[in-house]
Amino acid sequence: MSLRISAAIERWPVAGQFIIARGAKTYVDVLVVAVSDGSHVGLGEGTAIYYRGETAENCLAQVETILPVLEPLDTDEARKQVQFLLPAGAARNALDCALWDLAAKAAGQPVWRLAGLLAQPRPLTTAFTISLGDAAVMEADAAKAAAQGFSLLKLKLTGEGDYARVAAVKSGAPEARLIVDANESWGHLDIAAEAASLATLGVEMIEQPVPAGQDSLLAGVRSPLPVVADESCHSAADVARLAPYYDGINIKLDKAGGLTEALKLAEAAEAAGMKIMVGCMLSTSLGIAPAFCVAQGADWVDLDGPALLAEDRPDGFVFADGMVSADK
Repeated sequence: MSLRISAAIERWPVAGQFIIARGAKTYVDVLVVAVSDGSHVGLGEGTAIYYRGETAENCLAQVETILPVLEPLDTDEARKQVQFLLPAGAARNALDCALWDLAAKAAGQPVWRLAGLLAQPRPLTTAFTISLGDAAVMEADAAKAAAQGFSLLKLKLTGEGDYARVAAVKSGAPEARLIVDANESWGHLDIAAEAASLATLGVEMIEQPVPAGQDSLLAGVRSPLPVVADESCHSAADVARLAPYYDGINIKLDKAGGLTEALKLAEAAEAAGMKIMVGCMLSTSLGIAPAFCVAQGADWVDLDGPALLAEDRPDGFVFADGMVSADK
């Protein structure tokens, strides 16, 4: 059996703006890969990890470069080879997930069953991201999100004025659970003191306070809140290095390079006694579908990528009452 593989870039507008400490986005370009065995077509989507120098264009080029190697193979062998032919990142994610989807369709089974889940994935409470902005703007955005039913809010922070931002969000959505993403901006701060102050506002977790590669800044830090690695953690091989400094990891399939590595990453984190968050980049429902399987065992779920877009794919995930669900 041989494969036919195609890849293309799609542009999806963001609802308003998505703002973090590194800048703002008004759209996201995603890489979509389609793999056919002649009878079935598997689809996968990846969003470039921009802080690692990826673009949708260079991810597309990565896929196109290895097509002559993959197309003569069968589905299982192609997925094995992709793990070695491409580095962890969005290109490998899109290919890997397309091959999982193709294998599932060919077998007449859902991806979750092939991935080893014992039961059909259930709806999950997902965080909704409150973009970085002035405290008053974030307060208004939080109130709007709460009115839409989101009960878990993830705040983007910047290392300056963070307490005021969190306090404003708490005022706008007093019943919501809060987690924060420092996006590597706290390297110059007293992290324990920052965490303690945010704990008084009900924050329950801090994501990536220090720059990736400077994780040892967390050595000896006694944070009253769990600290989760995001930009510092990409593959299962990172877990042993990060375990002394972090309480958990954020698994994103675009970072890990696909569902294959994400499952290994979850297993490694569980073995190390670390908490698990499953997140996503800006993406459509095609992008979060395999992550939804991994998220079934997570402590925190942040799969709001499609909810942040102006529109999603037809028959995408349902976001209602703060939950993400595959039920149509």
